[in-house]
Amino acid sequence: MELTTRLTQTLGLCHPVISAPMAFAAGGALAAAVSRAGGLGLIGGGYGDEDWLEEQFRLAEGERVGVGFITWSLQKSPALLTGVLKHRPAAVMLSFGDPRPFVDEIRAARAVLICQCQTIDHVRDALDLGAEVVVAQAAEAGGHGALRGALSFIPEAADLIREQSACACLVAAGGIADGRGLAAALMLGAEGVLVGTRLWASAEALVHPRHHDAILAAGGDETIRTSTPDIARQLPWPTGFSARVLQNTFTRRWHGREDELRRAVAEEGPRYREAAAAGDPEGTAVWFGEAAGLIREIRPAGEIVEAMAAEAARLLGRT
Repeated sequence: MELTTRLTQTLGLCHPVISAPMAFAAGGALAAAVSRAGGLGLIGGGYGDEDWLEEQFRLAEGERVGVGFITWSLQKSPALLTGVLKHRPAAVMLSFGDPRPFVDEIRAARAVLICQCQTIDHVRDALDLGAEVVVAQAAEAGGHGALRGALSFIPEAADLIREQSACACLVAAGGIADGRGLAAALMLGAEGVLVGTRLWASAEALVHPRHHDAILAAGGDETIRTSTPDIARQLPWPTGFSARVLQNTFTRRWHGREDELRRAVAEEGPRYREAAAAGDPEGTAVWFGEAAGLIREIRPAGEIVEAMAAEAARLLGRT
């Protein structure tokens, strides 16, 4: 069942659902499955690996997909954008940094510019740049983000867009895992949703089975916002952003002791990376958000998208 909004019209979708470009988890198979189901799948550009990106676009070949980048990291290797634009992505999403250096190249490739925002100032900036799609990412989201809650941030962003740039489409992100969340986002003024955690818990996501087991056993109360994974990985995330991950042995040991972790990183960094490679859900970050409490099973991504849209349509009386 199609749920038509300005987002579906702008992007040529059946359902107003975009998959989040989750670093290391959102590969070509996941993006293709979401697009095949009527949404828009985004490949996660992450911190930039040219060979990996080429492989993921190959896996998604034949489907209309997009890509997303961590903007401050892309600034270190801007040729990555040039490389992926050769694949003619439907959209490019930029998050966590100044998108200005990349806007002209994205527009020249005729890709839709998506800017993910965590504050109203970020939204104003995206509108000034003429972004076609603005994502209001709330604090409930897994992975990196900031502190705004969805119930106030989404309508505030919607009001600003209505006043300043009515052509832009607002997309809600953070804590959305089913049709109830999609319907609520539309009622708050969004034109669609960006889904991370629920699609992280899908059959096509590049997630270790032990991490999938961890989300099925967890609730939303068992996540935490912390900078400890970035310290362990020695990734220089900008001030104001932290990661929402599962509370586990690693976070309980180091959250609140960040300075000690920095001093011990020569020993703790390799230990963290070994745990990540082994899929150890206690010794490394497990990247999901508060929507964990709404997830009961690992399902194919296409089924998740279709069920979400159908439930939202029913709740909104559009059946």
